[in-house]
Amino acid sequence: MLDHANDMISRAAGRLRLTDDKANALRVLDGMHRATITTPSGRYDAFRFQHSNKRGPYKGGIRFHPGVNEDEVRALATLMSIKSAAVDIPMGGGKGGVVIDAKNVDSAELEHVARGFVREFLPHIGPDIDVPAPDVNTDAQIMDWMVDEYQQQTGESTKASFTGKSLANGGSEGRTAATGRGGVIALREYCKANSITTNGLNVAIQGIGNVGFYFAQLAEQLLGVKVVAVSNSRATYINSGGLHIHDFTFSREIGNELASEATEILPANAIFSSDADVLVLAALEDAVNGQNQADIKATTVVELANGPMNTVAFDALESRGVTVIPDVIANAGGVVVSYLEWKQNKNGERWTEKRVNNELERIITEAIATCMNRAATDSSTLKEAAFCVAIERLVG
Repeated sequence: MLDHANDMISRAAGRLRLTDDKANALRVLDGMHRATITTPSGRYDAFRFQHSNKRGPYKGGIRFHPGVNEDEVRALATLMSIKSAAVDIPMGGGKGGVVIDAKNVDSAELEHVARGFVREFLPHIGPDIDVPAPDVNTDAQIMDWMVDEYQQQTGESTKASFTGKSLANGGSEGRTAATGRGGVIALREYCKANSITTNGLNVAIQGIGNVGFYFAQLAEQLLGVKVVAVSNSRATYINSGGLHIHDFTFSREIGNELASEATEILPANAIFSSDADVLVLAALEDAVNGQNQADIKATTVVELANGPMNTVAFDALESRGVTVIPDVIANAGGVVVSYLEWKQNKNGERWTEKRVNNELERIITEAIATCMNRAATDSSTLKEAAFCVAIERLVG
């Protein structure tokens, strides 16, 4: 993922004719903070990396995962700066991680780790410095613990130090479905610009966690698409007549519901070869590579995960006419609503869900339109165009 991010930066820098110094500066992080969190039950390596605050406070999630490493956090921090600039919100880019198997520790240990993260990185976070948010295996409860610890350590009453909090603790309406909703808006605008009818469009979704689920549900409801295949870590669930995700309620056991709706159940990697017009990548980084990209039959790929394909896969897909709607816009709904939550907290406001969704709609619609216009002007891919727009804003 880091290599792909750097490749896209290099391509955009070349198109923009940046000096070597300016191009290289885009790859340099402002801060790389490391710590070891000690709890009564263990010790955990932790990171908070900050890429750029030129446009506003650093912004990005904290993930709890046993596979967290410095290259991953570095790449994600860089992509957060690009993403915030691509959708033109006044935030920078950062990312955090803790090396922990969050699924196999109890709630008390997670709370110790969450509070320990705040204590270790306290000098580097705050509402006007760096505003973390949830990511893989972190949620509103963990953000609530972190906000509480921040308040205890600083004596400040602000809720704007973290986003993705519970509604009762200053969180924003619309946050849960925001990333999926942003992806639906981006797909809708792309289809509209290219005279593609979304009603009845066959869609396959790799990854049916929170993001993939809300994308599927909203795409069915708002665009009339037919979700014909979805996958989780165990299997691919197929029904050419549609899986009717809008009838489901999201839960960790959604695979059981999918199995009851599916007419065919195949291995998880079968999702790539699904008979679909659109493939949505909503799982992990680097899911598509030079080998499995050849299996993809869809003519449009939506990058709803961060960095879900490498450069070899991206180039191969684009060379055979597959359009990639880039992650820095397609999955920006989460950071947009995080920004709106921060803004509400800073101003002491509470917005309705309708107001939040309307503002998200405006921001993503404008961002994808700017990206498509730039791609047409430059005769480039949408991803290269998005990086060009973002980098111009970062260095301008």
